[in-house]
Formats: sequence, structure tokens, C-alpha cells
Amino acid sequence: MTQQLEIANGHLRRELDEKAALSRRLSLLLERLPGGMLELDAEGRVALMNPAAARMLAPLAVGMAWAPFVAEYLNQTSVQDIWLHPKAGDELRLSIVSADVPEEGGQILLVQDLTESWQLQQSLAHHKRLAAMGEMAAGLAHQLRTPLATALLYAGHLAKPALAEPDRLKFSAKALARLRHLESLIQNMLWFVRRQEIPMEPVAMSACLHEAVQTLQPQIDAAAIILKLDVDQPGEVIANRKELLGVFINLLENALQASPPGAVIELSLFFAADFATIDVIDHGKGMPPDVIERLFEPFFTTRKEGTGLGLAIVRNLLDQFGGDIAVSSVLGRGSTFSVKLPVKGDASNV
Repeated sequence: MTQQLEIANGHLRRELDEKAALSRRLSLLLERLPGGMLELDAEGRVALMNPAAARMLAPLAVGMAWAPFVAEYLNQTSVQDIWLHPKAGDELRLSIVSADVPEEGGQILLVQDLTESWQLQQSLAHHKRLAAMGEMAAGLAHQLRTPLATALLYAGHLAKPALAEPDRLKFSAKALARLRHLESLIQNMLWFVRRQEIPMEPVAMSACLHEAVQTLQPQIDAAAIILKLDVDQPGEVIANRKELLGVFINLLENALQASPPGAVIELSLFFAADFATIDVIDHGKGMPPDVIERLFEPFFTTRKEGTGLGLAIVRNLLDQFGGDIAVSSVLGRGSTFSVKLPVKGDASNV
């Protein structure tokens, strides 16, 4: 019996030594990991965190409640699982992914600092836009030349001493309209090149779409367009309300211009688990495949008075919001523009 107990004790000691060695290796691994790791207990408090997590999420500490920390220190972006953490003189862009531990009722959180890679991506995108400027130069020169020549012509008429007052007012109004068109074109061009970071906020989609419709209601009534709406659904996306409103005004204007008087335009909103889908459908003349391929290129337009920047800016904005836009069209039957935007997440689920 004594001999058997000694053998059993020897096995236990070896197992304990192996577990202690494994524990030391795991502790060393957690300390040296460049990525952060947190363990939350069943009450949502930090039970364990490695040095990388402590560095990225300061002033979070062991024993603190996670949900209040998120509410106070982290700002959600339009991309799922990506959060902004303002720090002294800097702002970190963090990926925070959670996994439940059902056996213990807690969670494991993995944290990765994406700040540097995101900055490199932004810099690369900026350089690509600057490189595209060379290709845009010819288009820009054409876009500027026509309204400028028209404004100069009207200004020349204004210089005639014998010009009647009604004609003077008419020519001055037309010259101002052309100059405002030039100003709008230049502003859009500068926005497209700079593409500065846009502040995000929760946006109620139904209210935003109704506002876009109200803005264009005079044009809709003038063209006797029948507008079918299916947008009364609760739900929010993370975007910028002003810029998002401009996106849908642009898409509805395009649908109006493609539709004959008395035609039907459909606007619908649908919420899924992660994305909201907004469809703008017209039953106008449609577009051939070669036009669809170039539709979002800067300065590409099929309209005489178009700038060719509207849809390019729409796509850039949706990229910043973490969304996307797709188009399908059939000649003679109309077009569908489908926008997808990430829905507002719940901070408590991080």
C-alpha cells in the first residue's frame, strides 16, 4: 500500500510540475503577446489582462467593470468590432473581438491595435487619389471651360452700354448661375481629393429618407412622378447625417432625371442582422453595360450639364461609412441602386 501511494504521489507531483510549467509558459506567452487579451468574469469585470491590453486600453485595470469603461472611453466606428480609444495626444483604432466562455459565464476579449495599418491605408488611398488627378485633368479642364466660357459671354453682354435693364438683370443672373456651378464643381473636386475624416453618429434611416424625399418634393411634383415609399422601419446606422442625406438626394435626383413624366420611382428600406439595405428603383431608360462599368469614375457623365462627380463622391462616402453601393440596369426598363450600410451595434456586446 505504501509503495502504491508513493507511486501515485509521484504521478501527481509530475502532473503538478507539468501544469506549473504549462502555466509559466502561458503566462510568459501572454506577457510577450503584441496583441491584447482580457478575461471578463460572469459579472462583466476584468479578471485578467495582459500588458499589451493594459497599454492599449489604459486606464482600464483588473477589477474594473467592462461595460462602463466602453461607454466612457471607447467610440464605435461604422465598421463592426472597430473602436476608437482617445488617448493623450493620440487616438487608437482598436479591433476588439469577443468570445463567450459558457462554462464559466465570462468572456475572452482579443484586442488588436490597427492604428498604424489604418494610417497607412489612408495614406495609400490619398496617394492613389492624387495619382488619379492626372487622369482627371482633361475632364476637369472640359468641365471648367464650358461654364466659364458661358459666364464670360454673359459678362461681355453686361458691358454693353445700350443694354436694357431687364436684359442686364437676365444676363447677370445667368452669369451668376454659371459661376456658382463652377464653385460647386471646384468644391466637389477638393472634397474628393482631400476626403477628410467625417464625424460619425447614429442616424435614423427612416427619418433621413423622408427628409431626402421632402427636399426633392417640388421636383417630384413638377415631373408628376409617382413615388412609392417603403421606408417606415425603426433602426439606425452609424454614419454622418448631413453627408448621408446628400447621398440619397443624389440617388433620387438621378432617378428623377432618368424617369419620364408620370413614371414610378420606388424607395425601400430593409434591416437585416448587420446591414441596412436601401434600394432606389426607377423605371426609366436604363443604362448599357459599358456605362455601368464607368458609372462611379470621377468626371464620367452622360448628361450635358453633369459634373461626373456625384456618384464618385457617393461611393467614397459609403466607403467611409463602411457601406457599399451596387447598381443593376436594363436598357428601356430602368435601374436599381442598392446601398448597404452597417447597422448601429450594441456596446454591451463587445
